[in-house]
Amino acid sequence: MDRRNFLSTSSIVLFTSAFGCRGTQKATVLDPTDADAIASHEAGAETWKPLIDEAVGRLTGRQIQEIQQASAVGMPSGKKRICFIGVENRSAEEIGDFKEQIYEHIDTLLSNSELFGSISRRYVEAGLRDARLRPDDLFMPKHQQLFTQTMEKMNQPFDYMLFAKITSGTTRDNKKYQRDYLLTLEMVDINTGEFTKESATLRKMYKKSLM
Repeated sequence: MDRRNFLSTSSIVLFTSAFGCRGTQKATVLDPTDADAIASHEAGAETWKPLIDEAVGRLTGRQIQEIQQASAVGMPSGKKRICFIGVENRSAEEIGDFKEQIYEHIDTLLSNSELFGSISRRYVEAGLRDARLRPDDLFMPKHQQLFTQTMEKMNQPFDYMLFAKITSGTTRDNKKYQRDYLLTLEMVDINTGEFTKESATLRKMYKKSLM
């Protein structure tokens, strides 16, 4: 190889290695009024926050109506002590660290509603471990009774269990598809077995393009 050509080629390789392949990453702190970024491949903050706000709002609204009806007929009413069991993901996507965010967001909204008294998640998880139960087991009367007794021993009695569930449905059309996300909140009265269910849905369109 000609020496001059070799030096020229080497210089290009070194220049490319030094400058051409090195990427940069920047971040911007968003103000509360800034819109959330829209995830291009799966659900993100723009999906989960509205779903949580709507589902909890509906659940809280129903409880307000029940309290008003109870007051009208002279029945006692007060805060409902809730044991929030957890978030179940049955959607087509892995939700990653958003699962923790969803739990905390729901729990915080309920605690701040002045209608509910919630049990710390640490007690809930400790109770499930001590009773050797999974969330699905709690729909069996004997397991529910065992869990209730376990929580009472920890001075954490409750009257209602709350379950959150995420599902999705996908409609495909060539290079684009629509995904409907559904967040369901189910509150179960452990004394009567009756349950209250509220949900919220959000539709999102995904498109693929060739660059």
